[in-house]
Amino acid sequence: MSTRFRFVTLGLVVGLIIINYIDRSAVSYAVEPLEQAFGITTAQYGIISSVFSIGYMVAAFVSGPLVDRYGTRRVLLTAIALFSVTTALIPVAGSFAGLLVIRLLLGIGESPAFPAATRTVSRWLPVRERGVALALCGGVAVSGSLLISGPLLTWLTDLVGWRGMFWTLALIGVVWAMFAVVLLRDLPEESSRVNDAERALIAEGQESDSASGRSSVRWRPLLTNRNLWVVAGGYFAWGFMFWGFMYWLPSFLSNAYGLSVEEAGSFSIAPWACGIVGALVGGYVVDRVYRRTPRIRTRFAVMGVALLLAGCSLIPLAIAPTLTVALISISLGVGFGFITGGIWWVAAIDAAPDQPGSAAGFADAAFASSGIVAPSVMGFIVAGTGSFTSGFVVMAGLAVAGALLMLLVPREPAPAAAPANAAAGERA
Repeated sequence: MSTRFRFVTLGLVVGLIIINYIDRSAVSYAVEPLEQAFGITTAQYGIISSVFSIGYMVAAFVSGPLVDRYGTRRVLLTAIALFSVTTALIPVAGSFAGLLVIRLLLGIGESPAFPAATRTVSRWLPVRERGVALALCGGVAVSGSLLISGPLLTWLTDLVGWRGMFWTLALIGVVWAMFAVVLLRDLPEESSRVNDAERALIAEGQESDSASGRSSVRWRPLLTNRNLWVVAGGYFAWGFMFWGFMYWLPSFLSNAYGLSVEEAGSFSIAPWACGIVGALVGGYVVDRVYRRTPRIRTRFAVMGVALLLAGCSLIPLAIAPTLTVALISISLGVGFGFITGGIWWVAAIDAAPDQPGSAAGFADAAFASSGIVAPSVMGFIVAGTGSFTSGFVVMAGLAVAGALLMLLVPREPAPAAAPANAAAGERA
């Protein structure tokens, strides 16, 4: 009888991503105390949010090759040590400059999560199980963390203060590391908790061109991969919407509708709940569509339609909506956007199955670059106009542009890149 330890490994990765996103979003629930304690302005808060993504983008591009070269366990344990320490240092940063440095280091520490998740899924799960698994990592874990972060972080702030909130999050990272030391391994054959039947099941479901061990990155095929560039472009478009709402949704609800921080946190639940639904739907749909039409372009078609719907959903935000209309519009935009949540990583593996960590790092760097642009653009728009409207227009426009890119540009890989074992199911 086969063991199922691959799902424990997947659970560890999902847990890390949840911690990761709660940590990075925590600053959006401490805007006022940070402004009062360190004398920063609204525009400077946007810059602080962006500098996180600068560190994240640069390190994501590098962390993919590091994960492929040294394995997920070593890289992730180092990463969580760094981002737990930097989270704990936020309350004692002392100044705008101190926050910039700490947020930069936090971005570096959090960057290996998705390259590591992608490599873990590609090495620990057979092809037929990857669509939903990556939807859990890239969609459910992300939207789920943001769903609970509002109530959780406001509750922690009331319980232990805003400084204690950051210190509690750092402690949670330490607890995860303790579990990872005991349970996390790079490959199934390295774990004593995986029996021969489960190892055989995993091995039978691997692509013929995916090496099981660690390897050095090969840059030329990575940087000239057309489909990987399409993934990166589309991910940037979705990322602008995602980062914009992640950092500015509580402030938008507070400023536009006079809600308290606690009320804004409660109202923020709806969009991220829709994100969970969207991510699950995306994982199911992309696998089902691919089974019926086994072409790589089907994945891009699903992502393109989802981005188009996400962009169109934001149109009501440009015409002074009521709180109810705004929440429905944002929730639909986030929900449709999160349909793509796990498919980016599936598409990255499709594009470069022999370098899954590096391909994921490339895509994640594009996503992070939107995180540099979006918070600052939104911050300057709000500071300059006193309104979020222009920012929402930019979000919608980029989503539509990304949709067109996904629908019109991708191409099928060369026949040699097709799965050798058709019985193993779809490539994912």
